[in-house]
Amino acid sequence: MSDVTTPGVDAQLEDYRTELTGFCYRMLGSAFEAEDAVQDTMVRAWRSQDRFEGRSSLRSWLYRIATNVCLDMLGSSKKRARPMDFTDSRPLAQAQLNPQPEAAWLEPVPDGRVLTVVADPAETAVARESVRLAFVAALQHLPPKQRAVLILREVLAWKASEVAELLETTVPSVNSALQRARATLAETKTAGSDTVKPMDEDQQKLLERYVAAFEGYDMKALTALLHEDAVMSMPPFDLWLVGAQDITGFMRTHGAACEGSRMLATVANGTPAFAQYHPTPEGHFEPWALQVIEISDGRISHINSFLDTKRWFPLFGVPARIEADGTPGPVAEPGGISGFEAAAAAAAAAAVGGEGQADQVE
Repeated sequence: MSDVTTPGVDAQLEDYRTELTGFCYRMLGSAFEAEDAVQDTMVRAWRSQDRFEGRSSLRSWLYRIATNVCLDMLGSSKKRARPMDFTDSRPLAQAQLNPQPEAAWLEPVPDGRVLTVVADPAETAVARESVRLAFVAALQHLPPKQRAVLILREVLAWKASEVAELLETTVPSVNSALQRARATLAETKTAGSDTVKPMDEDQQKLLERYVAAFEGYDMKALTALLHEDAVMSMPPFDLWLVGAQDITGFMRTHGAACEGSRMLATVANGTPAFAQYHPTPEGHFEPWALQVIEISDGRISHINSFLDTKRWFPLFGVPARIEADGTPGPVAEPGGISGFEAAAAAAAAAAVGGEGQADQVE
């Protein structure tokens, strides 16, 4: 590599890390792969900065590199998905917990890793909308280049000519790809949901009621907060349940180990989220799940419980445990306790000893 560098380029690279991570996350559907892609982008940019001649903006140059990195990564990988994309829903009586490989799942991401701070509330709302789990899942149905075109044009508001230059193609080709991408998304059933609104009193009251119902394991109160067709999923298991009756029935049987849990609020994918901790015989509370909550029409429509807490809790910077007196412990570090194995064991025990309990749930 030449020792000659473009003045200021090296110092400015880090300024683009968050927005590039957001772009790569939408492309790849994985928080960890997105960070790897951005790191690769930064390394490539640093190594080739002597060839950056300023014919385009530094931002455009970095996006060109990041797009090529993502396209290379997507070349041999399968699309990431939600449980609803793998299997049909099953009634509670047929519930089985079948784990799928980590690489199969659409992953949650902290807002701070992918969304830059902007002053305009409207821009903030659009940005949050573009990282919702349902929207990112829908993007996975697109071929990689169509995915890139749609994100650049519709989410980042690039001009067709700018996208054509980045992809080294023509404007008609970009417009055609965008039209096909829009058609595919229109055929993909993407349920709408509210993004997190810290200043919205109604949303905050709904979330407070949800926490009270969940921590108190009050199934009647929880039912009142759920849509009739609410969905609960639990990656890495492919099971997903529809309807308050099956959701609360599962929580009373297979998921009974969640009773007595404690919840800490966070934000994921532009929507409210909670770090969930379940009680231990020793009296403290250990990681069980990262719950990403989707809300529509003033009620909860999805409870997405990501159980691999040894991956998610360090990423979200939440405590590794909660003490018996409710005091948060130190921030979780990679390789800590996972809720996955504990959930599987608890569900297996409930399946053996809890047959017939679902019929007794209110």
